[in-house]
Amino acid sequence: MNKKLTAIIEREGDGYVALCPELDVASQGNTVDEARYNLQEALELFFETASPEEIKDRLHDEIYVTQVEVTVG
Repeated sequence: MNKKLTAIIEREGDGYVALCPELDVASQGNTVDEARYNLQEALELFFETASPEEIKDRLHDEIYVTQVEVTVG
């Protein structure tokens, strides 16, 4: 079974951090593609090893990625 999940990737120092907010699983890499691939591997490992109860407890079905405008200064 395949499941589409969100990957948020941002630069951190000399590399990139990838986060899946649905499960709060993160990974990193030297490039965007490497961070994405490493996150995919981490997620697959999570699904292979987590109990059904842990998956149910951690999985958030509704994630909204949006932008907000704020006044600074």
